[in-house]
Amino acid sequence: MLFRKKIERSCQYCACAAKLAEGGYLCSKRGVVDGEKPCRKFVYDPCKRIPSKPNPINFRKYDGEDFTL
Repeated sequence: MLFRKKIERSCQYCACAAKLAEGGYLCSKRGVVDGEKPCRKFVYDPCKRIPSKPNPINFRKYDGEDFTL
């Protein structure tokens, strides 16, 4: 759900924050933060969201006839 209405407020998805190598976030509004507590300056950035992978398709239920013309 990339564009749902209720997004959990996290620095991971904020347009104001950038991930640091140490595991924290550098916020343009609040400085270095740990990312646990969301702030009131949260702005959702859908480009930072990584969607989950879809479930693999089970091809065992198909026969060889299903793949011929």
